[in-house]
Amino acid sequence: MRDTLEQQVRAVARETFSRSGGPGGQNVNKVNTQVTLHLPVAELDLSPAELDALVSRLGTRINSDGELVVQSSETRSQTRNREIAMDRVLSLIDHAIRPERPRRPTRPTRAARERRLQGKRARSERKRLRRPPED
Repeated sequence: MRDTLEQQVRAVARETFSRSGGPGGQNVNKVNTQVTLHLPVAELDLSPAELDALVSRLGTRINSDGELVVQSSETRSQTRNREIAMDRVLSLIDHAIRPERPRRPTRPTRAARERRLQGKRARSERKRLRRPPED
């Protein structure tokens, strides 16, 4: 699944390069090592349910043009930054389309309920003792 997804992403993704900041001396000022990957989400071959999950879970990363945008400027190598950006996109998509596990409701144990009630009684008593005496 991941291999076919990677092929799809490579086919429709658009990469742009720019100068990245940070350490690197003169290299930073003359080499475009930062990679920005633009992936049009609608062009991916996903089922409608997976596409909905992707858009709802990654909505903040999708721009107004419907593109998932990921940047990488971690290394001084453009090639390595391209690999990092691609891995990041694939990981984001993998996690977004994976179905959520249903939440199993839990109940407090008898001991926990008893501790809670004991604490309430103690607080109540403490506050009762702070009151002025009744005539």
